[in-house]
Amino acid sequence: MDARSAERRGHKKRILIVDDEPSFTTLLRMNLELTGRYEVRTENRGARALETAEAFAPDVILLDLIMPDQDGASVAEQFKQFSRLKDVPIVFVTALVSKQEAQASRGMIGGHLFIAKPVSARDVLGHIERYMANGEVGNGRGSAAQIHFDRGG
Repeated sequence: MDARSAERRGHKKRILIVDDEPSFTTLLRMNLELTGRYEVRTENRGARALETAEAFAPDVILLDLIMPDQDGASVAEQFKQFSRLKDVPIVFVTALVSKQEAQASRGMIGGHLFIAKPVSARDVLGHIERYMANGEVGNGRGSAAQIHFDRGG
């Protein structure tokens, strides 16, 4: 067990949401925090995502692909350059694909999980709940390639 997982044992899991839509991040943060199981930080500027992630040390990152100041793919690449963030699972949230396309590809793009927008806070919460139930977050084993969400319905 690494120091990070020992430090987090018994604590709320940390989720960072990076999306340029403040209404989306606020609604999602509120819904996740209402469960009492998650501590959530939001960032609405891609250019500040790295700084926010370094300070917050999330267990998982929900990352919009299309943002006006810096796209999600380049933000994800920056995360991989830092030892404290390189193994943090990233879930892309995007309107570039339809829900049907997401289902057909089993929700994966280039080894990363993605969720198709529009998506409700309830659906995202369901995905996060299933992912957290797999025990992958906070134990040093998590990677985006290990995330498998049920996209049915």
